[in-house]
Amino acid sequence: MDPAPSSGSSVPARAKPKGYSASSITVLKGLEAVRKRPGMYIGSTGERGLHHLVQEVVDNAVDEALGGHCDRIEVSLLADGGVRVSDNGRGIPVDLHPIEKKPTVELVLTTLHAGGKFDGESYAVSGGLHGVGVSVVNALSTRLDVEIRKDGFRWTQPYVNSAPARPLTKHEATDRQGTTITFWADPTIFEETVYSFETIKSRLQEMAFLNRGLTIVVRDERDEAEPPVEVTYHYAGGIEDFVRHLNSSKGASHKSVIGFSAEVTGMAAEVAMQWNESYGESVYTFANTINTHEGGTHEEGFRAALTTVVNKYAVDKKLLKDKDERLTGDDVREGLAAIVSVKLANPQFEGQTKTKLGNTEVKGFVQKICNDWLGDWLERNPSEAKLIVLKASSAARARRAAQQARKLARKSAMSDFGMPGKLADCRSTDPVASEVYVVEGDSAGGSAKSGRDSMFQAILPIRGKIINVEKVRLDRALKNNEV
Repeated sequence: MDPAPSSGSSVPARAKPKGYSASSITVLKGLEAVRKRPGMYIGSTGERGLHHLVQEVVDNAVDEALGGHCDRIEVSLLADGGVRVSDNGRGIPVDLHPIEKKPTVELVLTTLHAGGKFDGESYAVSGGLHGVGVSVVNALSTRLDVEIRKDGFRWTQPYVNSAPARPLTKHEATDRQGTTITFWADPTIFEETVYSFETIKSRLQEMAFLNRGLTIVVRDERDEAEPPVEVTYHYAGGIEDFVRHLNSSKGASHKSVIGFSAEVTGMAAEVAMQWNESYGESVYTFANTINTHEGGTHEEGFRAALTTVVNKYAVDKKLLKDKDERLTGDDVREGLAAIVSVKLANPQFEGQTKTKLGNTEVKGFVQKICNDWLGDWLERNPSEAKLIVLKASSAARARRAAQQARKLARKSAMSDFGMPGKLADCRSTDPVASEVYVVEGDSAGGSAKSGRDSMFQAILPIRGKIINVEKVRLDRALKNNEV
């Protein structure tokens, strides 16, 4: 017979396992999956995710610009908390989809992966890789209104809680074209629904730099007691203007902004750069106008080529001797402001937030054009090229001096017995009772030693005069034994 459990013990009852069957599988249909797991699509439900909604709609308008169909985008923050994004592109199609038998605009707004970015024909280049942009915005909004100007007429359709509130409606004739989307983010999903005008301005200015000739207007209409705040961005110089903007407060080391571009089937790259008087680097990379914060293969190709080309030029022009240590990447990039922008038909990003480019073919492409074009520019601009090499050489000297300083800092100042070499130590090990006399030179040290009490008095002779460190370079000062 089994023993009865003791009165002092407690045995918890094991929960009955739930069955794992077909009924355990939950199928999220339509946009329900987006509302259930918004972080998978926009990164977070905080401030960053909220602003990502604006970016998704703007990306669609920029896609039209990349295809040459749009040259003006307007973004407005409305007094009632909504955001309106308008462009003069081709307009979302309004005709019935041949398979789904619904207006195409309705499919675009209510179905994931229903975009013109997958057929490889509607958009040669696209920023919204996954085709979920506008439908995700609709899913995470309490209300969304779309207005389309296409085929000679104006069309509208409102959405409430991501579902059509009424059918697509045809209105008066118009000779304008484009799309306007106005949305109101769902406060039950987002931690806050107040947009930062500065954040939106900064990103839209970036987009204008990256799309030469595109006009972007951003307005803040939220304060109804004051006139709207409006800013217009338009840069005929594209990313070269971007570099000038980055260097506007730093002082350029040379006159020209170096700029070049190249294109092959399915891929194009633009690079602009200029060195300034600062000691840091400002290298920003983009793929299909998406800011790739974590870099990727385009940045790897640029960095590799830059170091190789500058070193080769320096050696060829005898600015570096054959025996000299070669400049490192950090040396060459000190004070560099650069923009690397690539556009390609099939980009491979890490997730929907697109922070790192993974296409392996891009590295070799960017590296080759940088090798060819930058090398040619240096040859054609010898005076500016020399300034660039001298700045990198100065950075190299400072780097080596700093390395030497670190070595000296780590090197013990003590002898094998743990004391400075010239120290005449005392016998006492009590620091409170001991004294050390620092004297000028060995002769003074000899006299002091003869008259001291060696029980508690130590003598440390030093050199009377050391090198004047104020008037010499750091590396020379550190070579002085007394220093």
